Amino acid sequence: MTPLNQLEEWQALRAHQKALEHQTMLTWFAENPSRFTQFSLEVSGILLDYSKNRITSETLSLLSNLAHAVKLPERIQDLFAGNPLNLTENRPALHTALRNRSHEAVYVNGENVMPDIQATLHRMQQLTELVRSQQWLGVTGKPITDIVNIGIGGSHLGPEMAVHALSHFGSENLRCHFISNIDSVHLQDIFKQVNPETTLFIVSSKSFTTLETMTNAQTVRAWLQQSLGTTNLNPHFIAITSAPNKAAEFGIPAEQIFPMWDWVGGRYSVWSAIGLPLALMIGMDRFIEFLEGAHEMDEHFKQAEFSANMPVIMALLGIWYINFFEAKSHAIVPYAHQLHYFRSHLQQLDMESNGKSAALHGAAIDYTTGPVIWGENGCNGQHAFHQLLHQGQHFIPVDFILVGKNRSNIGDHQDILIASALSQAQALLHGKTPQQALEELKSNNLSDAEASFLAAHKFIPGNRPSNVLFMNEITPHNLGALLALYEHKIFVQGVIWNINSFDQWGVELGKQLLPQILQDFTALQPTQHDASTSGLIQHYKKLKETTDSH
Repeated sequence: MTPLNQLEEWQALRAHQKALEHQTMLTWFAENPSRFTQFSLEVSGILLDYSKNRITSETLSLLSNLAHAVKLPERIQDLFAGNPLNLTENRPALHTALRNRSHEAVYVNGENVMPDIQATLHRMQQLTELVRSQQWLGVTGKPITDIVNIGIGGSHLGPEMAVHALSHFGSENLRCHFISNIDSVHLQDIFKQVNPETTLFIVSSKSFTTLETMTNAQTVRAWLQQSLGTTNLNPHFIAITSAPNKAAEFGIPAEQIFPMWDWVGGRYSVWSAIGLPLALMIGMDRFIEFLEGAHEMDEHFKQAEFSANMPVIMALLGIWYINFFEAKSHAIVPYAHQLHYFRSHLQQLDMESNGKSAALHGAAIDYTTGPVIWGENGCNGQHAFHQLLHQGQHFIPVDFILVGKNRSNIGDHQDILIASALSQAQALLHGKTPQQALEELKSNNLSDAEASFLAAHKFIPGNRPSNVLFMNEITPHNLGALLALYEHKIFVQGVIWNINSFDQWGVELGKQLLPQILQDFTALQPTQHDASTSGLIQHYKKLKETTDSH
């Protein structure tokens, strides 16, 4: 197979980038008054304006040629058909089946998985109705008031993001908390907020052996036993796992164990029973709306031509900047408090999927994959890192995520919020020339010398790209569509880079090294490590001795 960066289509893009490297978007806007209309589209309650990108129609055509050269249409079919795209684990990646709202069968190894998915959704509905109607009682006979999710990674980030984003749909009788950190301070903070008599804990772990999750679950169990004076904790635990036997050994009844499947990666699992905290908070009808929004984006992704395919367009723009403009990172900037945790979820979704250095069949690759994903809520970011976006030497594409309708609707807050976002995107586009800065300073009665000195510092290059994703409002449907949009964007980029977006072997080494280090904290003759690790182990042991002596 010809390496990606030696393909004819790749070389055409390289030449094209050199040809327009010094052209400006402002010139293109001046030459084409219809540029916004040409480079925007709306799907599932989301408007994507990608006109403020360093692209022409030819750019998109050349990027599309590359996508066809690597057989993206066939890989999209493989994704939805359940073919084993995850080659290193010989598994499909069928998170799309979890939100399949059609009546079509979906097969894994010749077996239709839709009956199991529907059965799980039915069980989720039964549980949510019992808890939300206050019929699910703790051991002392009191209804549940608090839900605590114990998980980490995909069993934490997706549910936390969605619960926070859709909190205005939440039940008035329930509060939701999340425990992921192994730091006991986090546990103590949660214990202070909940009543053991009225709290339901959801232990989410695919293997039911994840160190952080199981350590936290065992501590929670001991706390409940001590607080309630009983070992009968059945009404206070739910498990979500692909290892039901281990959950049963922990003490959770079989009817309170929900399945996970090997063909769903953790970071793609919020659509499954891992989304139970969300279903409990907003109700099962709205959880189904969440699935339907994602399914609608799935159908768009499967069917739309690349020139009008929102996930494909966003993915190709990322390829353009990462591989031809040498962008190393991508900023996610939501101008919506409800999307506060969206960036955290997207970090795992993107960086765990595409942070790879080996091609599908094991060969080393010599081109960049997977940008660093970072960002912050909009107005906070303006007073923190936007300085670097505007005047720094890093080339950083930005996704601004806006929401039209805000349910709080207090005063003119929303107008200021939206205007803030649009002004930042406009400033990245326009910049400020040295001459503009000079004239502005002179108009403020500065001397020529003072104005000339300051103008160099007020120069803003501009011509820096951004997307604006404008959601009508944050509803379960629209949030589902937004999340599926980014999932498919990441998948498309993985296909183009010829990498496996569905494994994460890089996280395993630290897990392998941890047990020995943990053992060495108490060993008389610790294992030989590198000098740094050994020194830090000894330092920690001394700190522990000092703490214990007090």
